[in-house]
Amino acid sequence: MPRSVNHVASRARRKKILGLTRGNFGGRANVWTVAKNTWEKGLQYAYRDRKNKKRTFRALWIQRINAAARLEGLSYSQLMGALKKANIEINRKVLADLAMNQPKAFQAIVAKVKK
Repeated sequence: MPRSVNHVASRARRKKILGLTRGNFGGRANVWTVAKNTWEKGLQYAYRDRKNKKRTFRALWIQRINAAARLEGLSYSQLMGALKKANIEINRKVLADLAMNQPKAFQAIVAKVKK
């Protein structure tokens, strides 16, 4: 008796991954083994970069706060220390947003901290 193999399911599985690698260059898009490796590596990069995204954004916020603080005559570390001492709890994301989009509000916070 011949061996029964579910070709429909195997083909569907391959087709799904080949669809996910669409847009890649050359064999990375349409050669099964290469496309599979590309897709798996892409998942690894996606996992890693979901973690890296958080630290990248934090670094960006710190740079923006530092630039705005220096216009007010303080460094980033002096500003953050003064905020802590004044018991003003505001996170870096919001502080950076204020520095970029509402400089008057940022200046008001710095003025309150400087007193």
